[in-house]
Amino acid sequence: MLRLEAVELAQEGFHLSADWELPQGAIVAVIGPSGAGKSSLLSAIAGFFPPVSGEIYVGEQSLSGLSPGARPLTILFQDQNLFPHLTLAENIGLGLHPSLKLSKAEQARVAEVLEQVDLAGLGERKPAQLSGGQLARAALARAMLRARPILLLDEPFAALGPALKIEMLALVEKVARASGATVLMVTHDPADAQRIADLTVLVSDGTAHAPAPTEALFANPPAALQAYLGQ
Repeated sequence: MLRLEAVELAQEGFHLSADWELPQGAIVAVIGPSGAGKSSLLSAIAGFFPPVSGEIYVGEQSLSGLSPGARPLTILFQDQNLFPHLTLAENIGLGLHPSLKLSKAEQARVAEVLEQVDLAGLGERKPAQLSGGQLARAALARAMLRARPILLLDEPFAALGPALKIEMLALVEKVARASGATVLMVTHDPADAQRIADLTVLVSDGTAHAPAPTEALFANPPAALQAYLGQ
């Protein structure tokens, strides 16, 4: 369970508050106007943007004072964060050990996750030899290999075409349902939320509102969501 307890984020010209919790295993969309604080919310959970007050918990564990790498989560950004000088298998292997000194069993796990995201046989290729869709799959494969209970997605598929993005969202849903991971997904596209999200967090007017069932939220949108949707 992820819990944000009276969390306040602030810097010059920006303020965001959040006070809610998520059940383990939920897939949650985070939507709202540009600049409202969607990415800042994920950055705070990931440890890159410390709150000025409040606490963030995973289960009963407070994340205060924990470095990003020590938190029980993985975050994917738009740029995928793949190293150009490493092979695909090595990039994914970083999810297990930064030294890349992998045991035979760990190498087998890398091969297995490559197969799960339809990249079998491409492990020796460098990122420059891969398509945009393959790069997105590789980044997701590394997240899968880390097997953390929370997966944060900061629009990692935004640059993909519509059909490929739908394919990646389906893969995220499949992975999350199989692993029981909690997913928070920032998106500017309401269709993304309606496609896979159990719950949706609307970020607007300085507040990350409490998660609401996605179908009900879009069926009867509050004024802030209507304004965002142009209704």
